[in-house]
Amino acid sequence: MIYDQDSFLTGNIDDPEIHQKIIDTLPVPIFYRDVNSVYQMCNAAHERFTGKTKQQIIGKSVFEVHTKEMAEKYAHQDAELINNPDVQVYNTQVRHGDGTSHHVILNKAVIRDNEGKIVGIVGSINDITDLKKTEQRLEKAQESMEVSSQMIHKIAAGIVMMDRNFKVVDSNESFARLMGEETVELYETIPGLKGADVSGLVPDAVFKMMQGVLNSGEEKTERDLRFANKLLHVSVVTLYKNRVVGAVFRDMSAPMLVQDEIINRARRINKQNIETVQKVAFLLGENAAETEELLNSIIETYRYGDEDNS
Repeated sequence: MIYDQDSFLTGNIDDPEIHQKIIDTLPVPIFYRDVNSVYQMCNAAHERFTGKTKQQIIGKSVFEVHTKEMAEKYAHQDAELINNPDVQVYNTQVRHGDGTSHHVILNKAVIRDNEGKIVGIVGSINDITDLKKTEQRLEKAQESMEVSSQMIHKIAAGIVMMDRNFKVVDSNESFARLMGEETVELYETIPGLKGADVSGLVPDAVFKMMQGVLNSGEEKTERDLRFANKLLHVSVVTLYKNRVVGAVFRDMSAPMLVQDEIINRARRINKQNIETVQKVAFLLGENAAETEELLNSIIETYRYGDEDNS
C-alpha cells in the first residue's frame, strides 16, 4: 500500500507531469497517437512546429489537426505501421506552423500495453529543410563547376585558377602549352594541374599579379609581358573575393590575336573619349595612359615581329 501510494506522489518519476516535463525539454517534436490516429500526448517542440497548442491537439484526430492531404497520409502510415509493427522511417513534406513547407524525416514505432497489445504510436519529427537546401546548393555548385571546367578546357586562351593557398583549382591545356613542355608533361600526369603550386608554373610577375588581386579583392588587373619568346597579354580577375582568382593568357604573337587585341584596345579608348582617339596628335590629356598602352602594344608587337625576322 505504501509503495502504491508513493508511486503517485507529486514529483515521482511515475507522475504524468514529470513525463510531460521530460519530453517538453527535448528540442525534437514528439507525439503519441492512439490506434485511431487521435493525439494523446505531444511536447512543446511539437506545439512550436505545428503552430498549435496542446489544447488544440490532444484528443483530436489527425484530420482535425492537419490539412486533409497531410491527415490522409498520416492515417495511412499509422495503419500500415499497426498492421506491420516495426520501426517506421520515411521522408515527407509537412506544413510548418508558419505556413511554409518543410522537409522532414518521421521516425515512428508502436507502443504496447503490459499484455503486449498495440495501444498507439509514438513518433518524432526531424526537420531537415536546411540540410535539404544545403544539398541542393551543393548539387547546383557541383553542376556549375563541371560546366565551368568543360568550358575552360574548350577555350583557346590559357586559363588557370588559384585559391587562397596559391594552389591550382583548375587550368586548361592551352595554359599548359603556353607555359612550356615541362608544364605540358605535368598536365598530362595531373589533369588540370589541380593542387600544383602556381608559383612554380607561371612567371614571377604573373604570380605577383594573381597574389595581389587575391589579397586586395580588386576586380581585375592586366598587363603585357614576354615569356618564352612569346608576347603574352595577361588578365587576372577575381572569381571569389579573397578566395579564388583566375588568370587568362593570350598569345599576342598569334597574328589574329594581335589584330583582335589592338582593335579591342582601340575600341575601349574610343568609347572613353572618341574625340581624343580621332586627334592622336593631341593625346596628352586625360587619356594619355590609355594611349601609351595602345601604342606600346603596337610597338611591342611589331618589335617582336622584327626580332623574328632578324
